[in-house]
Amino acid sequence: MLIATAAVGITVFCLTLWCSLAVARMRSLPAWRRYLPLSLFLIALGASLLRAFGIAEIAGAIAFPFTLAALVLSVSEIRSRRSRSRAGLHTG
Repeated sequence: MLIATAAVGITVFCLTLWCSLAVARMRSLPAWRRYLPLSLFLIALGASLLRAFGIAEIAGAIAFPFTLAALVLSVSEIRSRRSRSRAGLHTG
């Protein structure tokens, strides 16, 4: 069970990092929208490191919601860009 939990955690971590970096490379977005998912991810990573100092309650309350928010924002930006590019291809 521990291995499965670790595998899911690593998968979510890598997916969030990949999506956040993909959004950060989108030059058509304003800077605050490009870097918001990456910022949320880094805050979640820092909050997760609080577990090493024995502050697990704050880490648990902040890390997962911020990671989830970064993932949702990233995926929504990626999907909106894909839908805009598809709409541009069909009209031109």
